[in-house]
Amino acid sequence: MKDTVMTSSFLSRTSSKATELNAKPSPDFAVKLAQTKALLQLANVEFQPLTQASSLGAEDVVITHLINQLQLDIPVFVLETGALHTETLALLERTQAHSRTPIHVYRPQQEAVIQFIRDHGQDAMYQSMDLRKSCCNIRKMAPLAQALKGQRAWITGLRKEQSNARADVPLQDNSEVSTKDLTKFNPLANWSWGDVWHYIASEGVDYNPLHDQFFPSIGCAPCTRAISLGEDFRAGRWWWEDEAAKECGLHVKK
Repeated sequence: MKDTVMTSSFLSRTSSKATELNAKPSPDFAVKLAQTKALLQLANVEFQPLTQASSLGAEDVVITHLINQLQLDIPVFVLETGALHTETLALLERTQAHSRTPIHVYRPQQEAVIQFIRDHGQDAMYQSMDLRKSCCNIRKMAPLAQALKGQRAWITGLRKEQSNARADVPLQDNSEVSTKDLTKFNPLANWSWGDVWHYIASEGVDYNPLHDQFFPSIGCAPCTRAISLGEDFRAGRWWWEDEAAKECGLHVKK
């Protein structure tokens, strides 16, 4: 199942905020929220050390807010790829300033980035899927390996509605290739897009203003665009590639 987040009212109300447009909780939202809190608390007790991976997207800011609210011993890490939007970098600074739990930042090796650009150019990701994945490996996968070193588990904002490839996302997962059998927790797996924004609106959670400009999924600036009427949730990510390939490697199944 996909999130088709753009509607005619969405497009016509361009001055409205994402909270106003999307905050429509499921009838069983309270049950989902209780389930999410229980899962985070269980992970905190039984799977230390663990950490949250945050792209600073809508789902991730919800999880970080819950970690802070529940006073859990779960640090957060952000992959600062060197190609993020200025809005994302500003949100990172605000999050670091106000978060109770530590926010760690991991960056790619500058030499590797420079060499890649020297060999293939600044826009190499548009030339082929192999080059795009090589860029992701340098900017995301290598820093991810550093962030997860020594961890037993990690927490992500994956949801079933995000794409067909994620339709079977479980609450607890041991099937990821990229993380060498670390346990992965997806506490928002069963949440809808409306649930996410209902929580953001009701709790006053700070979020990336690009969401107000029709960016439901936000990655690196060269590889992310706004979506249009009828497009699915992740249409704005690597839009020049086939839908089935739209992962950077962070969430790859065995």
